Formats: sequence, C-alpha cells, structure tokens
Amino acid sequence: MGANPKKKLVIVESPAKARTISKFLGKNYVVEASQGHVRDLPKSQLGVEPDNDFALKYITIRGRGDILSGIRREAKNAASIILATDPDREGEAISWHLAQLLHIDTSTACRVEFHEITKAVVQSAIKKPRTINMNLVDAQQARRVLDRLVGYQISPLLWAKIKKGLSAGRVQSVVTRMIVMREDEIDAFIPEEFWDIKAQAQMEGNKATFPVTLSHLHGEKAVISSQAEADEARKIIAEDSYTVDSIRRSEKKRMPSPPFTTSSLQQEASRKLNFTTAKTMQVVQQLYEGVDLKGETVGLVTYIRTDSVRMSEEAIAAIRAYIPERFGNEYIPETPMEYRGRKNAQDAHEAIRPTDILRTPESIKPYVTRDQFALYRLIYHRTVASQMAPAVYETMQADLCGAQSRLHFYGEHKKFSGFTALYEDGSDDPAQAVESHIPVLTEGARIHISDVEGVQHFTQPPARYTEASLVRTMEEKGIGRPSTYAPTITTIISRGYVSREKKRLYPTELGRMVTSLMQQYFPSIVDIDFTANLEDKLDAVEEGKTDWKEILRQFYPDFESALKKAEQQIEKVEVQDEVSDVICDQCGARMVYKMGRFGQFLACPNFPACRNTKPIIHYIDAPCPVCGARLQEKLSKKNRKFYGCERYPECDFVSWDMPVAERCPECGSYMVMKNGRHGEKWHLCANESCRYKVRVEDGQEGEDNA
Repeated sequence: MGANPKKKLVIVESPAKARTISKFLGKNYVVEASQGHVRDLPKSQLGVEPDNDFALKYITIRGRGDILSGIRREAKNAASIILATDPDREGEAISWHLAQLLHIDTSTACRVEFHEITKAVVQSAIKKPRTINMNLVDAQQARRVLDRLVGYQISPLLWAKIKKGLSAGRVQSVVTRMIVMREDEIDAFIPEEFWDIKAQAQMEGNKATFPVTLSHLHGEKAVISSQAEADEARKIIAEDSYTVDSIRRSEKKRMPSPPFTTSSLQQEASRKLNFTTAKTMQVVQQLYEGVDLKGETVGLVTYIRTDSVRMSEEAIAAIRAYIPERFGNEYIPETPMEYRGRKNAQDAHEAIRPTDILRTPESIKPYVTRDQFALYRLIYHRTVASQMAPAVYETMQADLCGAQSRLHFYGEHKKFSGFTALYEDGSDDPAQAVESHIPVLTEGARIHISDVEGVQHFTQPPARYTEASLVRTMEEKGIGRPSTYAPTITTIISRGYVSREKKRLYPTELGRMVTSLMQQYFPSIVDIDFTANLEDKLDAVEEGKTDWKEILRQFYPDFESALKKAEQQIEKVEVQDEVSDVICDQCGARMVYKMGRFGQFLACPNFPACRNTKPIIHYIDAPCPVCGARLQEKLSKKNRKFYGCERYPECDFVSWDMPVAERCPECGSYMVMKNGRHGEKWHLCANESCRYKVRVEDGQEGEDNA
C-alpha cells in the first residue's frame, strides 16, 4: 500500500470553530485552533522602542507554547497550510504572526476568510485563498502600540502617585471621562417647573370623550410655570366656550430598523434582554462559531464584529421569499429595503443576520441554551422585519378654539401593522403610547370640556448612561470600534472607575480622581475629538492611505513631553480604602473594600499580619419564603444571576427571579419581580396555578388580572 496522502492544515482561532469547520471539510483536512493570539508584546516590559523608529519586540505568549508546538507538528506533515482566523484586523494580525512562526511566505495565497460558519460558505471559501492583507496587520499593530505606549507609561505613574492596580488606557480613559462629564451635568442641573393643562373634550351630540391639552392662552403659546398660572389657566378653560376650528387628517409611515451591527445588537440586547455588552458578545460568539443541531454543527449567525447594515442579495432574496409565506403578500414591499450605514462605517462585513432564514427560532429552541435562544430570536426577528413593509398610522390633529384659549388634540391609530407584526424596537426610556382612539369630529361643532386638571412637571437632567446608550454614544462620536465597545466597558467597571447600579453607570470617586489627573496632565488622551481622529487615522492605515509608523511619529513626541511633566509635578495622593461594616472574624478589625481581577472584595486592613478576605454579599429586601432568613444575590457557574437563602445548605430555597417582600393576596405564595416587554415592571405570583400579577409603576401598584 502507498503512503497516506498529506492533509491540509487549517488554523482557526477557537476550538469550537475548529470542531465545526472540521466536520465541514472532511478527512483531507486537519483543523487546529490557535486560541487567539500566539505572539504579542511582552507583559513585563514596554516591548516598543520609540528611539528606534518604534521597533517591536514580539514573544510567544506564556501558556501558548504547547499550542504552538502542536500546530508546528501538524505543519511539518501538512501538504499546505491555510490560515483561517477571524475576518478582521485582529484575525489578520494573528494569521501574520502564525505565518512568521511557521515560516510561511506571506506573499503566497495562504489566507481564507469565513464570514459565516456554514458548510457551503466554508467549502467555498477554502477554495479562494488570498495573500495576507498587510494594511490590516499594520492597522492592528498601530492600535496595539498606541495602547501599549499609553497604558504601560501612564499606569505606573498612577500606581506611584495614587494607588496600585490602577490603569490608564487610550480608549478607557476617554470613556470614563464621558461618564464623569455626564455626572457633572447632572450635578449642575437646575430643574425648572412647568405645567401641562389637560382636559376631557366631548363633541355635542356624541357621548365619546377624548383628551386635549392647552396650547394657547390669549393668542400666544401657553407657557405655564407655577401653581398660580395653572389655576388661572384652568379657570379660563372652565369659562370658555369651544368649537372645532380645524381638523387635519393624514397617514404616516414608520420604517423598519436595519439589521443589526455589533453596536445596535449590544444596545437592543441590553434593552430587551437585560444583557451586558460582555454577555451579548459571549453569547453571539457561540451562535457564530456553531451549535449542534440534531447531530449537525452549524453557525447560526454571520460574522459578529461589524458596523455594516448591508446584507447579501442572496440573503435578501431568501427573506423576501419567506415573508409572504409567513405574513401574506401585503407585508412585502415592492422593492427590497435599502439602508445606509453611518458615515465612518468600515462596511467590511455584512450585518449580523441568520445564516439560514428558514432556521426559525422555534426550530432551534430544543438545541440551544436559554440565552442563545433569546439572542438568536432577537437577531432573527430584526433581520426579517428589516425587509418587511412599513407600518402605517392614521393620524388626526384638531384645534378647539375658545374666546381666550385654544386646546389641541393629537391621536394616531395603527392602520397596518407592517413590520411591527414581528418586531418592535426597544427604548432606553420607553415613553407612553400616544392616544390610539381617533374621535369623530366635524369642523364648527360645539365642544363640551370637563375634568380640567393641571399636571406639574420639572425639567429633567440628562439621563445617566446605560451600557446601551454609552455604546451608542461611543459609536456616534467615533470612540473605539465594534470589537472594543464591550471590553472597554468591562475594563472601566472592573477597575473601579465606574459602578453599575440598576443598569445605570455612575463614576466612582476613584474614577473622578483619575479623570481629573488625566485631564490636567494628559488632556489629549481624554479628548473625545483627538481619540476619534486617531480612529480615523487607523482606518486610513487599513485602507492603505497612511503609513502606520507615521501615526506613532506624530503622536509620541507630545505624549513623551506630557509624561515627563506629569512625573515631575504630580504629588502623591493618599487614597483611603472605603471601610465596610463587616467585622473581620480573625482579628476583629472592620474590613475594607478592595478591587481585584474579578471585581470588588472585602479585605482585612491589617494585611499582611491578617490576610483574611471575603466576597461582597448583596442582600435583597425580601425574606426567604421558606425559613424567613435573608436572601442573597448570587451567580451560577454560567454567570447567571439567581437568589438563594443565606442559610444554605440548611435551607435550599433558590429562584431565578428576584423575590419581593409582598405576598400574593390570592394564594399567599411569594411573588417575584418581572420585567414587561415595554419597560414596565410586574410583581408576579410564583405559584404556577395562581399567577396573580400586580403592575408596579413609579412606586405605585395597579392591578391587572384580566
């Protein structure tokens, strides 16, 4: 028998993707995973020589030696080597590093890209290798070096002048400043009083009433800013006689949103699924790399780091064929919907979409986790809805004219559901729906007014950022790119610069202190426009318009001068650890809050004499339904939040939903907090045979048990 023919070696990044692709390519291929970068700048030193035109020192990453040895063994016996890392800057750089280590000529066609992990796409892509794109590699190197120069030279300064464990980063510093600036705006805000004057109107001869609002007083736009003015306006309305002065009817169309980009997916998953940006990227990575469906492993969504809203013609055709079957012909527009990306979008990949539109969320539900199903359904519905017909609304405006005042009515009614039959966009601050009832009115008809009331309001400060709104602002201002949003937010929270409470982001005192120091000594690093311009320059490197080292040559001299000035002028600041009310059970001291790799924890202040540490335990304001002890907020092995009794294992009560203090008035069982689809909150009975629920709104409870 002859010798076995040599196999082709394919190198990808993740083991999960390696397993999936191996099944698609068959026995003539060996698929290995690099598990991310195998070579990088050293952790123990700067690794960049500014005085030598930014020469770089790359070393094999600690822990990657065995992985690299295994790849080298396979490479020796391979007929050819194909580099199939992710289709972005980082992936291109990993392929280039692998080529250097495996002595592959980068001018040869050794690189392939998989924009979705499906059998047809993988088998097609493997036949179309190209050379390594050095523009992408250089853009990644420029970003890496900029981040290294900033982080490795400012961070030690913060350690020496403030406290150990701090860090400064080119993107994280400006994002922290954005959160500090928002908090400063809130602190400086002075609320102003204003009033809405509302009433119920009824056309003579018609029993139906409809809401109206005061728009004009004495011929001028009504501006009511005090109780006295509100009382005077109410008096005038009560004395006035009204007729219908004008009626304006029209139709308006509401267009569907485009398919998801990385940014918009993170925002919508935060609003609708309560996912952090980090969790969204973790789950969608699993969907992209492949899920086992009935023995077949397949990637469920296309590449997940993208700022493009574009979809392939084949994908659009498949969606347009599916919509009439599912919803009817009236739900498909005559021509495909087209969307424009934002101005500085790179548009290198398609939008995030299902790889097969016939693979519905319901069909995959038995084979995926709860989180995977929720996120896939979100992506699927948004994608299909993006090619559906607009929703159509019938609108009516009417002015009711009196001798001294004018009242206004506006209402709209959904005439055709269009894409909203499948998908509604989420909102950070869901507004109340406008009046959906359109009254029957005729011009000149007399109107009776009743129930006149004044509603006091105060202008509100700008809202604190949520992860969703922060990502949107980062994208709008050009801070970072799709792959950096989630890790940046994770970093500033884990470093203790920002805290997250009920989805809102607050700067900590430490975050304020570091930001103040950065603004004083490194103003360009925390300047939003400067950071955005650097991103544009990196994009220019990727497009082959700029030499990557030229960016470093322009950046470093001013930065080096600022660094020397800061080292001389910054005085040592003593930051006292925050003292808790928890007593150390080994020496009796009051423990203090410390920040570690995995977030905050409690430590004894007498370190190193006492090395006692404790995790921070969060209790909720509800007793254990079984034994009456306190309930703790905990995390499962898969990082999912749940609630359990502090007396575990003596008491084994657990709940995925947060229990509340109130008991069900119907059956006496405990109740839990639930979030509604449109931002509302409910207290729901945990007894499945009862399921009594109470709506919670602005601290008030309203019953709804229909």
